[in-house]
Amino acid sequence: MTDDPNRSSLRQQATALREAAAKAGARAAVPTCPEWDVLGLVRHLGRVYAMVGHALTLTPEDSRPRPDSPPRDFDAALNWMEERLAELDRQLAEDSPDRVVWSFFPGGSPRSWTRRMAHETAVHRLDAEYALSNGAPDTGAAVFDPEFAADGVDEFLTVLLGVGHDWSGERMTGRLLFHAVDVERAWLVTFEAGRLPTVRRSHPTDFREESPQATVTGAADAVYRRVWGRPSTAALSGDHELAGLVSGR
Repeated sequence: MTDDPNRSSLRQQATALREAAAKAGARAAVPTCPEWDVLGLVRHLGRVYAMVGHALTLTPEDSRPRPDSPPRDFDAALNWMEERLAELDRQLAEDSPDRVVWSFFPGGSPRSWTRRMAHETAVHRLDAEYALSNGAPDTGAAVFDPEFAADGVDEFLTVLLGVGHDWSGERMTGRLLFHAVDVERAWLVTFEAGRLPTVRRSHPTDFREESPQATVTGAADAVYRRVWGRPSTAALSGDHELAGLVSGR
């Protein structure tokens, strides 16, 4: 799988993340992930890359792969993260893109894992940059390519929103519209009590007759940050509590 643009995005985002993490230092707090310092963030990414490398060798019927244990020394953890990423990139380059493999989300394959890792790394790149800036909002943090950001919104809403959360206990109902204005793309999320949310994606004009209870509007970059629960300039109108049902993982 040598022609997937998400492979190059993964490498690009990982390089930027490492640079920000190294500058911030091991003990810098990560304001967007309060449970971590930068060392914890780096160890998490390395562990994730290693876990995905194992996942690519498993079938959907296998048990969840056990994460490897990364070093606790900061420089060693940075190097270990890079080594795990290099090994993962080699596996992805050599693999058949649509081969069925283990995943925690529907449709696990080398292609879908490449997409997942590109966005996992991009979001945590933001976290590293916020750590470097002590949470300041105007430090020149990454502005993502609109198509990449829109794909990240799409992945979160159509693949991940129903994963890892028990929707059977949710009682809120309503419709939440996301509109990425620079790529003219929109997603309408419908919540029904006790059921998995449903998502429709289309051109924004296709939703003109809808009356959502809440709307999130902005550039794809801003909407991307919003769905992942990171600081965002996207505008929110309507029911803030309903919109809070989509707030990252």
